[in-house]
Amino acid sequence: MRVSLALHSRMTPQEALSEVIKIVGNARALAKHFEIKPPAVYQWKKAPAERVLELERLSGGKVSRHDLRPDVFGSRPTKRTRKVPA
Repeated sequence: MRVSLALHSRMTPQEALSEVIKIVGNARALAKHFEIKPPAVYQWKKAPAERVLELERLSGGKVSRHDLRPDVFGSRPTKRTRKVPA
């Protein structure tokens, strides 16, 4: 059973991009989706900022925009527990 990195730990932007590629199938499938040539995807060191929201959607939300590009979207928000007044 393969456990997704995205669900259990913080990832580097490169790991996040690799995870999206795995979820989609392969770099060729991702290139086809974006109507670009596969070598363009292989050249990405990190996800292009203009493609991040679509990559997040393609992953079904398993890979966050915050993991893909923390320099653009900031760190992944932490869950806060809401205090209920007594």
